[in-house]
Amino acid sequence: QVQLVESGGGLVQAGGSLRLSCAASRNIFTLNRMGWYRQAPGKQRELVAEIIRSGSTNYADYVKGRFTIFRDYAKMYLQMISLKPEDTAVYLCNAVFGDVSYWGQGTQVTVSS
Repeated sequence: QVQLVESGGGLVQAGGSLRLSCAASRNIFTLNRMGWYRQAPGKQRELVAEIIRSGSTNYADYVKGRFTIFRDYAKMYLQMISLKPEDTAVYLCNAVFGDVSYWGQGTQVTVSS
């Protein structure tokens, strides 16, 4: 079992920055993969960024150059800069341990124009 708790969301003006955190109940370096997803109202959940055990990262094209995913042993982070109104969504933390995928409850990010 892996429990995930996100934090750091909020309301920010366009062009602003936020840092999201995802605290895990086990050492993050033991997890196969972790990722940030987002879901806007009426839209499907989409992958924003992921980091695998080796440390390799992947980003959705629409966040490249603006978002950075990184981790320490206890938390995964998503540093977001140059935020746009279209980044407004619930951001969810995901972790894969063994064959099981775990999700956090999500944190709301709202970017005003």
